[in-house]
Amino acid sequence: MRRCYFQIPLLTVLTATTFPIWQGTPRVASANQSESGPTFYRDVLPILQQHCQNCHRPGGIAPLLLITYQQARIEAHAIATITGNHRMPPWFADPSVGSFANDPSLTLHELMTLLTWDMAKAPAGDPKDAPPLRVWTNGWNIPRPDAIVKMTKPVAIPAEGDIEYTYEIVHTNFTEAKWVQTSEIRPSSRESVHHAVVYVRPPGSKWLDHAPVGVPFTAADMTDDKSKRDALWTDADILLVYAPGSSPDRWPDGMGKLVPAGSDLVFQMHYTAPGHATSDQAEIGLVFAKQPPKQRVLTLQLTNDHFVIPPGADDFRVEARGTLPNDATLLSFFPHMHLRGKRFEYNMVAKDGAIEPLLRVNWDFRWQLSYQLAKPMHLAAGTELQAVAWFDNSSANPHNPDPSVAVRWGDQTYDEMMVGFFDVAVRPPSCLQRAANILGA
Repeated sequence: MRRCYFQIPLLTVLTATTFPIWQGTPRVASANQSESGPTFYRDVLPILQQHCQNCHRPGGIAPLLLITYQQARIEAHAIATITGNHRMPPWFADPSVGSFANDPSLTLHELMTLLTWDMAKAPAGDPKDAPPLRVWTNGWNIPRPDAIVKMTKPVAIPAEGDIEYTYEIVHTNFTEAKWVQTSEIRPSSRESVHHAVVYVRPPGSKWLDHAPVGVPFTAADMTDDKSKRDALWTDADILLVYAPGSSPDRWPDGMGKLVPAGSDLVFQMHYTAPGHATSDQAEIGLVFAKQPPKQRVLTLQLTNDHFVIPPGADDFRVEARGTLPNDATLLSFFPHMHLRGKRFEYNMVAKDGAIEPLLRVNWDFRWQLSYQLAKPMHLAAGTELQAVAWFDNSSANPHNPDPSVAVRWGDQTYDEMMVGFFDVAVRPPSCLQRAANILGA
């Protein structure tokens, strides 16, 4: 993500990869197996609906489907194995720190159900025991959008080489202010998207005011110095961020993100060459709050972009701190690093220096998840927050592009980033005041 400094209240949050579920020989089961133990329709299908089908369904990011008995029984051993070793569903938070509403981890009972079902050769059971079919909205993971804003023109993506950050400005044509309660970004070429950020550009904004509308462009396409700087820096509000494995934003009742009437949405797309020429035309689906919320959600960040990771360093620490100027309700976290990322944590720092951990994750670049607090946390004005990242630039890191070089902040995946996004809700009028960002140094 390009270094963007947000001059909005508080610190100023942000909010695929396909994966083989099994490489071995499938175990084909009998549908007439004894039903004394778990069966598909009664016991397994509810687990798949709750934990798996958001990816393993038509239009999902997974390469196989887990909707029907025929689909699941062929993968019974794979399902038991990959859930038993906790590779799926993907979740990387340390269970000893915090509690998160979107934790998809299976319970011990669910794990044993899948294992026992596989060992019994995957009996089908009685179809009458099946729960109601889970209904999905035309490929979206959110309820039917009230509005869909789509990039006007597709972006051509080359087969090879570095690709500069690509922007596209799209008019919303909203005649009144909209409060967004749920949103989701859907690229048309997921394999090519390293990340995407959608910004809100309200009427009268001078940001990218000389840039074209409705066509893709990069900083190199800009002919004046201001426009080139605008493609590297912004104080615009973030509406939503997409990265591999990320989930839609869903804000509680009474909370939402503001899109003023007449605003443009600015898509910032970071593409990586997929090995063959293709194109992408991303879109964002928006579900509006039924009434104006009492609290406005803001995406803030703690960032350190001054680090240098030495060659071969296997546990290099980078830190950023910042202080909230207003009372706020902490909602969620979204850490971001690249291929040398190892661990990331968020902490609250007491006045005596004591550290209270809020989230610890083991980093996986393929699954950049958001972590939504099960119980939102009140933070008083003056609260100091800390983000800490560890990087592995050694040859022991199988994803390391080159352990022999020093690594600095940069846009491409062979560079590195350290961004601790987090979401907060604030009450007017404080949420409308302009205040300095607290990005760490």
